[in-house]
Amino acid sequence: MKKKTARMIATMTMAMTLATSPGEVRAQLLSTPNQVIDCGQVLFRKPVTVHFEITNQGKGAVTIKEVETSCGCINVSYPKGMITENKPFVVTATYDAKQMGHFEKYIDVFTKGASLPFTLTIKGVVVEELKDYGGEYQFVMGKLKTDTREVFFDDILKGDNPVAEIHLLNTSSEMATPTVLNLPSYLKADISPSSIPPGRSAELRLTLATNKMEDYGLAQASVFLAFKAGERPSQDKEIHVTSIVLPSLGEVTVQQIAYLPKMKISSTTLDLGEFEGKKKKKGTLVIENLGRTDLEISKVQMFTEGLLIDLSSNVIQPGQTAKLKVTADQKVIKGVKRQPKILLITNDPKNQKVIIDINVK
Repeated sequence: MKKKTARMIATMTMAMTLATSPGEVRAQLLSTPNQVIDCGQVLFRKPVTVHFEITNQGKGAVTIKEVETSCGCINVSYPKGMITENKPFVVTATYDAKQMGHFEKYIDVFTKGASLPFTLTIKGVVVEELKDYGGEYQFVMGKLKTDTREVFFDDILKGDNPVAEIHLLNTSSEMATPTVLNLPSYLKADISPSSIPPGRSAELRLTLATNKMEDYGLAQASVFLAFKAGERPSQDKEIHVTSIVLPSLGEVTVQQIAYLPKMKISSTTLDLGEFEGKKKKKGTLVIENLGRTDLEISKVQMFTEGLLIDLSSNVIQPGQTAKLKVTADQKVIKGVKRQPKILLITNDPKNQKVIIDINVK
């Protein structure tokens, strides 16, 4: 049935039986692991069908009074009789793909005794020809393969929302419904299509929401790819996400250019050599300000554990220097999987971000 009343989307995956305002009651306790199904690429003039697996989690039976859709291009089938407590059922929706481009359609399920619906969403993109990823899937993550397990958001300004893409391949004989676990609040994950048939591919898009990050500088997170909902995180399915968010220095006038700080560092690589039985190895870098105003080092951060850092001054006057002393702890650093690095963030527009590689064996 075509949509004819104002739709109010139920939040999360459950529509509760509660009063939201006088006279309004949400659909009884219906739940689904996939309230939004992304079909990914859909061929032009080839209808696509999806199945929403829903459970009645309320106390007592429910009946679907009616189902409304956001357009006449969707046909829906659903159980017409009583649905007993804790019984799963299926709502099937078929989208008639007669229009090119992205689509997002809504299906409102009304149960008896409720004035607000349980809303399902179907989305995707209609194309003339299916395009598969042409690269290699080098990394095994359980029953899935990916083209990378490292994501690096670099030189991002506060307020930006960059997106990184990871390609997935279902190597199993089962339908995959992958999800990303342990996402921090500043990361959003979207997988298209949300269900991957055996031998088929999908795209995972990670979006960095910098406005949800507490501060600029270095942030690192480990998220985990699951073949389906309910799996637990495991190290063999880890995706490491690194971001470097820079503060905006604003526009610089022609008059200001001559008076800017100018950073010079003795090296961006510090070779500490081998421990050779020693517990610690030490090295020093020299930072000089060749500009005409103070050089400010606002952030000094480590990419890994196992390093101790001592900066003699984070404000360096024109013509002056500061020493950056680095100590590597053999006991800690031997367990580090990635190369130790140090991040400096300064107010020199040409050297706002400086990464120092630490080599130690």
